[in-house]
Amino acid sequence: MPTASAPTPAFIAGLPKAELHLHLEGTLEPDLKLALAQRNGIELDQKTVAEVQATYEFHDLASFLAVYYPAMEVLRTEQDFYDLALAYLRRAADQGVRHVEMFFDPQAHTTRGVPFADVVTGYHRATVDARAELGISSALIMCFLRDHSAESAAQTLEAATPYLDLIVGVGLDSDERDNPPRKFADTFARARELGLKLTMHCDIDQVGSIENIRQVIEEIGVDRIDHGTNIVEDPSLVAVVRERGIGLTSCPVSNSFVTDDMKAAEIVQLLHDDVKIMINSDDPAYFGAYVAGNYDALVAKAGLSLDDVVRLAKNSFEASWLDDDAKAGYLAEIDAYVARATA
Repeated sequence: MPTASAPTPAFIAGLPKAELHLHLEGTLEPDLKLALAQRNGIELDQKTVAEVQATYEFHDLASFLAVYYPAMEVLRTEQDFYDLALAYLRRAADQGVRHVEMFFDPQAHTTRGVPFADVVTGYHRATVDARAELGISSALIMCFLRDHSAESAAQTLEAATPYLDLIVGVGLDSDERDNPPRKFADTFARARELGLKLTMHCDIDQVGSIENIRQVIEEIGVDRIDHGTNIVEDPSLVAVVRERGIGLTSCPVSNSFVTDDMKAAEIVQLLHDDVKIMINSDDPAYFGAYVAGNYDALVAKAGLSLDDVVRLAKNSFEASWLDDDAKAGYLAEIDAYVARATA
């Protein structure tokens, strides 16, 4: 059985885990951005990896998005989306990720004239090849941009209907200001009718954070909440997510970029309150840490025990949208790994 000892980076890297909060567009590393720009004949202001990284100046969600969306201009073809996803999946597999449920933002591409089909089929082809090459399972979550109109979200869901076998669920991301969850209630209800799972971002320390969390739970009826650590402000809502087994997909390193706090205390509080919170990397190319690095950062900040880290990893599978047999298989992998590591 696990002990109370501190987990090492090597233990964390090898620990089987799932990642449930990962934006594929947020895995666009500077070297790949430059390569895609050259392949697609796009003239960038930056010519080197260092010059790309120098543009990563953000202090809140809005300033991050101002860097994030323009970078996507280099993604033009089905092959570009394939290359982006496969590069991420290879990195994830190296860090012990066995299953990942990945966000993608079709509106960020279709509004630039990229066909929806090129986006989703490129990403899906990478999931198939990664399973064969790496043994990592993965699924796609289509996100709506909340700072676009509700009509645009509905149109995007309609565009996705021929590809529903390639998509496991829908999400909601981008700028939360003045874009509450209920703005998209009809589209999410329709997605539920189509058999899709539901999740929504409730970003940390936003205006109206706790009200938005209440809406996603009580009005939308989500299966998961992305970020969401402000829920500690309302113990009654904490009790609801614990009772319903609603997962919270926390991203400690990105938290420390868009606010002045990793939210380590809140993550630990929720973990010890038996909420299914887990650790993810969000937009790792921009924040400089993939999932194992997020575990490492939280361990260093909060002094997590090996037991805590194992519980986080188990939560990641239990809150996933895998079937019960697959979950049981991955949980058994964790137990076997821990037994070997602590023997």
